[in-house]
Amino acid sequence: MLFLSQSAHAGDVAVSSPQPASAQACAGIAFNADRLACYDQYFGVPKATVVAQAETPAVVQATSTTLVDKFKSSVSSVYSSDTGQPASPTTSLLDSRWELSEASKLGTWNIRSYKPVYVLPVFWTSEKNTTPYSPNPENRVPYQSLDATELKFQLSLKAKVWENIFPNNGDLWVGYTQSSRWQAYNAKNSSPFRETNYEPEASLVFRTNYKLFGLDGRLLGFTLNHQSNGQADPYSRSWNRVMLNLGLERGNFAMVIRPWYRIPESASNDNNPDIENYVGRADITTFYKWNDHQFSLMLRHTLKGGENSRGAMQFDWTFPIKGRLRGQLQYFNGYGESLIDYNHRANYVGVGVSLLDWY
Repeated sequence: MLFLSQSAHAGDVAVSSPQPASAQACAGIAFNADRLACYDQYFGVPKATVVAQAETPAVVQATSTTLVDKFKSSVSSVYSSDTGQPASPTTSLLDSRWELSEASKLGTWNIRSYKPVYVLPVFWTSEKNTTPYSPNPENRVPYQSLDATELKFQLSLKAKVWENIFPNNGDLWVGYTQSSRWQAYNAKNSSPFRETNYEPEASLVFRTNYKLFGLDGRLLGFTLNHQSNGQADPYSRSWNRVMLNLGLERGNFAMVIRPWYRIPESASNDNNPDIENYVGRADITTFYKWNDHQFSLMLRHTLKGGENSRGAMQFDWTFPIKGRLRGQLQYFNGYGESLIDYNHRANYVGVGVSLLDWY
């Protein structure tokens, strides 16, 4: 999560930032400088003190220690339970991502991380899709020469644009995710970008409080999602969906269930008329954190039987390498690793570095 402090990140334009409601709100910020700025504002550290910190390393260490002590004290107060035992500020994984509780609210227009951000210099497939196909005759691609190993990367951000639409609940978020597959090692064909998927969306997110199968039901959301590859025919692929989001968690485990409905298109404009029978009609993403390792598993299915019973799975493992450097291993099996491959089944294995995790 990127917290916009009093000095803006672009063009040195002043941006007013909301007063954090609690130290918990600052704890979820992804970037160190912005997280410290949030703590400074919450604990009331004068701007002059912050400037002095930057000029004198000894003062930096002393002031940082003071901030840590104040933070621990605040956490003990905010998260104290009926038994008097303090709870962790990261107890709620979904809260850290969506600012669900009132104590986590940071106001609007703060840019935050959304889906994982990573670079996989090695992304290998067992089955190259050299002739992407669609039932629409305008979207049948001629043969293309491809390498089995390419480079994949993903960027993803979100921001809250409207807070507490209903009394003390209901936030409107906008998000953007972009993932690219680059034939970086295919020098004989000028190393082209094979496929880039663009995914803007808007989500109305509510805080919930119920129990289901031993899990805490924390989130209910409704999403309007567009996904396309920005190409002209015959390479063009796109669709629009309305999604239901159900978020549950317990301790270091979280799960998000997303069934969706595809918004129909006219036959002449539909680049991929049978995409639901390959990419599917719902997915479930689970996450688990163990020590400094993070694991996620996505399962997707068409929700149909017989010959239309298809789907996909993706497993990601991020792990520490040295210091702040984290590695990532990704495995995908099934249909629709990208839009151009929506009806193409293959295995994919990626190895690289993780820049921002789910949590």
